[in-house]
Amino acid sequence: MAVPKVNKKLLEDLEEMGFPLARATRALHYSGNTSLEDAINWMIDHENDADIDEMPLVDIEIDIESPQSFPTTEEMKIKAQILREQERKRKEDEEKMFEREREKERIQAGKKFLEAKRIAEENERKRYLALKKAEKEEEKRAREKVLQKLEQDKLNRRSKLGLPPEGQAIARSSAIAVKHEKNSKPVYTNAKVEHLRECLRSLKRNHLEDFAKVRRAFETLLVYVGNVTKNPKEEKYRKIRLSNPLFQDRVGSLNGGVEFLELCGFEKTGDFLYLPEEKVDTELLNSAGFVLNSAMTNPFFGLLST
Repeated sequence: MAVPKVNKKLLEDLEEMGFPLARATRALHYSGNTSLEDAINWMIDHENDADIDEMPLVDIEIDIESPQSFPTTEEMKIKAQILREQERKRKEDEEKMFEREREKERIQAGKKFLEAKRIAEENERKRYLALKKAEKEEEKRAREKVLQKLEQDKLNRRSKLGLPPEGQAIARSSAIAVKHEKNSKPVYTNAKVEHLRECLRSLKRNHLEDFAKVRRAFETLLVYVGNVTKNPKEEKYRKIRLSNPLFQDRVGSLNGGVEFLELCGFEKTGDFLYLPEEKVDTELLNSAGFVLNSAMTNPFFGLLST
């Protein structure tokens, strides 16, 4: 395929009138290269063709050279002006349409951004409220524990002095204990479970400078406890080598890590921590798992005075 050769003089005249090269070439080629008027009339008839501004390709080349002069009439100029004006208006309309589409896209993008921002702010608000609630609950438990201890100390002092216990003090102590029990999950009246909780508090306070290490220790302890709870008869889950580098890095090197496992029933036997099958206490292990989960999800765990 080749570009057709058209009358050069006519092509130059059409270009001087403001028509693009491809459109002028197509008009001359399909109008027979006869005159400017025929070419302009062809463009008027085909102005809505999709390929009006594409260079035509033909099987053979048409070589037309003519010294003949083609005068430009006033009617041709008017027709050419009309075509140029129509082309200008078409481009303006296209540009307006494109601008409307772009504006729609900008509006949609703005709506999506505002919605994403609203969701992010709502999530942040919920997270803040959850943290404040957890903080208040921790403070409440701490205050109740202090009050309970004060009441118990008072009863102990009266007992040492040989004085009869005060009914009011006993009733208040019992009421605080019951209230504390109701607010605790799952069971915090058990001395060993409370000892587990205190062990984790101490571990966190002793390593406040490295939160990642503390959380890794809690996660590892939860894995050990969970494995035994799910597979109490599997010895491999009830036996931990103390010299294992991974265990030492995550648990053994931290003050309170080994103690927590011992409170769960593990016993030191040579280079191992071993939990005999007959000493597996599922209820205690479940409570230990609950305490670990609480330590990991409550950002204020261990930070309050006890």
